[in-house]
Amino acid sequence: MITRLKLKPGQKGTKALVEKYGDALFCIRYRYDETSRTRLKTVELIIEKKELPATKRQKAVEKALVQVTIPYGEWELGRMAREMGGRWDPDIKLWYISEAKVKGTELEKHIILDLEKKNTFK
Repeated sequence: MITRLKLKPGQKGTKALVEKYGDALFCIRYRYDETSRTRLKTVELIIEKKELPATKRQKAVEKALVQVTIPYGEWELGRMAREMGGRWDPDIKLWYISEAKVKGTELEKHIILDLEKKNTFK
């Protein structure tokens, strides 16, 4: 059997099947059987969707710590750092926070990419 055409929902020729199966429709295939000289129209449906457990690499990224500098008097940023589980290092005056927690927050622009740069601003 040979598959000659594979259509995704929304492409030309899929309207009726999209109405019938809705969001469960994944794709439509046209298969041709040379021996019996027939064409088969098949649909692939999504019947279950589950989140996979995190890989070792994803876990390592979540555990990776970044250095964050918060200027004196920025109490709201300090509160955010504490809520994210940040750890304060009084010797170098930096916060250590999980990179995964900082991404997409206001603290992201306070990440120190190079420790030498931080020391030049003293």
